[in-house]
Amino acid sequence: MAIQSIDLQTMFGQLEKVGKIQAVQREGFAIQQALQGIQIQKKVEEQLQSINETQNTGEGATGVHDRHARKQPGEDSAKHQEAEGNAEKQGTEKRPVSIVRDPALGKNIDING
Repeated sequence: MAIQSIDLQTMFGQLEKVGKIQAVQREGFAIQQALQGIQIQKKVEEQLQSINETQNTGEGATGVHDRHARKQPGEDSAKHQEAEGNAEKQGTEKRPVSIVRDPALGKNIDING
């Protein structure tokens, strides 16, 4: 089936319209990409300008604990008595601990490095 000259005349007349349609589609795609880029850029700028709320870390590794503030009066003596009772139950004797302290500790400054 051969192409007739009348068919060629019709096709050449339509080529201009087809070219315009394809050009508009390409421009539309580029415009959409540009608009999405602008929206993303605005979101990033808003995030940088805004003050974000910190997350609650709870009582984890970053928490500061003050042991002395939580002590109840007489708590040390109660724990000491419990430890002695447990040691007696196990049949072990508690040995006195001797602590040796240097009287000059903390009074001299080494400036030699």
